[in-house]
Amino acid sequence: MASAAHDVHSHDHHDHHHEESFVSKYIFSQDHKMIGKQFLITAVFMGLVAMLLSILFRIQLAWPGESSDFLNFFLGDQWAPEGVLKEDMYLGLVTIHGTIMVFFLLTGGLSGTFSNILIPLQLGARDMASGFLNMLSYWFFLLSSLIMFLSLFVMNGSVFGIDFPGDWGTVGNGPAMAGWTVYPPLSALPQAVSGSGFGMTLWLISMTIFIAGSLIGSLNYIVTVLNLRTTGMTMTRMPLTIWAFFVTAILGVLSFPVLLSAALLLTMDRMAGTSFYLSDIMVGSEMLTNHGGSPLLFQHLFWFLGHPEVYIVLLPALGLSSEIIATNARKPIFGYKAMIGSILAIGFLSFIVWGHHMFITGMNPFLGSVFVFTTLLIAIPSAVKVFNYITTLWRGSIVYTPAMLFAIALVSTFITGGVTGIILADSALDIAIHDTYFVVAHFHIVMGMSAVFGMFAGVYHWFPKMYGRMMNNRMGYAHFWITIVGAYGVFFPMHFVGLAGAPRRYYDYSVYGEFDTESFNMIMDLNVVITVFAIIAALGQFIFLFNFFYSIYRGPKAPQNPWNSTTLEWTTPVEHLHGNWPGALPVVHRWPYDYSKPGSDVDFIPQNVPLADGEEEH
Repeated sequence: MASAAHDVHSHDHHDHHHEESFVSKYIFSQDHKMIGKQFLITAVFMGLVAMLLSILFRIQLAWPGESSDFLNFFLGDQWAPEGVLKEDMYLGLVTIHGTIMVFFLLTGGLSGTFSNILIPLQLGARDMASGFLNMLSYWFFLLSSLIMFLSLFVMNGSVFGIDFPGDWGTVGNGPAMAGWTVYPPLSALPQAVSGSGFGMTLWLISMTIFIAGSLIGSLNYIVTVLNLRTTGMTMTRMPLTIWAFFVTAILGVLSFPVLLSAALLLTMDRMAGTSFYLSDIMVGSEMLTNHGGSPLLFQHLFWFLGHPEVYIVLLPALGLSSEIIATNARKPIFGYKAMIGSILAIGFLSFIVWGHHMFITGMNPFLGSVFVFTTLLIAIPSAVKVFNYITTLWRGSIVYTPAMLFAIALVSTFITGGVTGIILADSALDIAIHDTYFVVAHFHIVMGMSAVFGMFAGVYHWFPKMYGRMMNNRMGYAHFWITIVGAYGVFFPMHFVGLAGAPRRYYDYSVYGEFDTESFNMIMDLNVVITVFAIIAALGQFIFLFNFFYSIYRGPKAPQNPWNSTTLEWTTPVEHLHGNWPGALPVVHRWPYDYSKPGSDVDFIPQNVPLADGEEEH
């Protein structure tokens, strides 16, 4: 009876769909599909901001000390007098770029968007477990995004000329400048650098709100996966996308509170006179009154989130690519249960490897060797995933859609970045190349590029489901080739810059010219190459943006199942309705990867088609 009432409610809701006001449809929407799209648009905007910031500091690295009208136009005379970027603002740009990319583009753009859109649709549910909490998680995400964005405009303790009460506004110019990892004491002492004042406070407020939103969202995803699966949708019939989102949500619930505690203790050090992280520090010629703490405590707390965060970003991208590769190779995914096992193993192991970020902190070598072992161990489930992707592609009837190209590119970058990860996992090697550009190269290829490629693949593949229209394929191909060539052109040479000894987060490498001319010349030449590729890759993203926004309004109408896919989301009508299915919920009879099944007359069999007489389930 309850189900029938729910169905009637869904119909009624649909009948009044066109009468919805802007406020009820876009602001107070509790429809998971709309909330997913809100996450996506917000994440894309934040990604554009972060990309612009990276171009600004790359110009400084390629042509240090040279005047640039571009820098002056965006940063004004305060931060780029006569077109030359100021040292402290360079740190500010690097910090906010890293923070936005990791948390606001990749975490919000992948988990926020695709968990929301796909979990109810692929499980055969009407909506998320709690529509209200889902709406709240987006609001928190939006608010934290706005605060992080506004922190870029802090000037003399005010934002856009608006002063803030209390001590907050008395110190500081510019955004947080302690790197995206915000290590104390730079982040703990308001007098450390100009961005350690109000800009840093805004960073902490923004991240606190972001964590609250992430926790609400993650709990909602977990409950939905456990409780709202349709009839016949057992755990071993779930698409790998759902498995990836499910484990990602668990990782978020377990690790984000640790970052919250780290941020809370940091706030107390800044404002309440405590010294959790402050050791014996001299400021000017005076000793700080608060001492006895340890900055290493912060590193432990931060990286206990920081490493699971890599997989909070990567697992959704890998889940999306599993679905896209199987669909477009027209083959069942190879080793379905091994893939589930690898997702669970990666999730577990990600919690016991954080110490590999801290090999040079004076860690006991024995303890270091434990972290070396666990880090190398995580290569096994990662290799299982890669092997299974390649085997799925092997001898498949591959359809090269833009989504498929990005999914294959993800496999490529996952391998490339993974190999350098094994080098960095070895403490003996890591000590030599820690905090050089080699680490930046590894991190950006394995996490940045792979996750962004997964996100692009997801957008191209599920765009018809999100907006009921198709994106332009030719523009998609152009976007893909510019992006992959540009991205490899940016991050691959960084390995050599790092091996030449260039530390990360340096404003100017000219000091190198005094003692190693050869290395200096290579570093400077490669920095120019990297920056040129970065500008080309950034310009290529505008093809995607045009394609995306144009197709929302003018793209050709999408058929119900444009990719001939087997999963449940393609059984819903093209026109959205709150409740997803107009009648009864679909019943699942088989696993999600029945492509090119021997003995079948058709190329694919959807999950809601009953087994034929004598047919075996995979």
